[in-house]
Amino acid sequence: MTGTTGKWVEVEFDCLPLRSVTRMDVPVDASPAYEQFVLRVKEAMKMHGTHNTYYLHRGTCIYHLTNDPARGQIEFAFEGTVMTGEKDLQTRAVDVRVTLKTETCSWLNEPMVEFLNESVRHALLVEFDRYIAAGDLQKTEERIKTIQAESDSSEGFVGMYL
Repeated sequence: MTGTTGKWVEVEFDCLPLRSVTRMDVPVDASPAYEQFVLRVKEAMKMHGTHNTYYLHRGTCIYHLTNDPARGQIEFAFEGTVMTGEKDLQTRAVDVRVTLKTETCSWLNEPMVEFLNESVRHALLVEFDRYIAAGDLQKTEERIKTIQAESDSSEGFVGMYL
């Protein structure tokens, strides 16, 4: 009997190119969660700059240790900055906060959590390169430029959360 073929590691995230952030003020009616998000993005910009840097948020990384998600699945949440080379062709480094979100692995222990937590960063190096290769980075930047141009022409506000 052969098992099903699938991904052992699933990585998902939303990406905000930091060079696209033109305003850093928090809307007056912003929720506390959104205000905290803006502050984290500001900190990332201060620490890593805006050139060839991307803020990943709402990120998840799921490890499948068995073929049954009810037994042997470990999910981490992450948020932080990815840095690419000069031409945005390859991921150079990641600086993300990683937290254990859920797990269905009765044999999970602290050394395993630490190992997989660090492995999230390595998975991001691979997945962000795949994101670049798929053209998703270019599509995101084009969409932001279009929104910014529309806003500039109507003198409107374009928030950070695009």
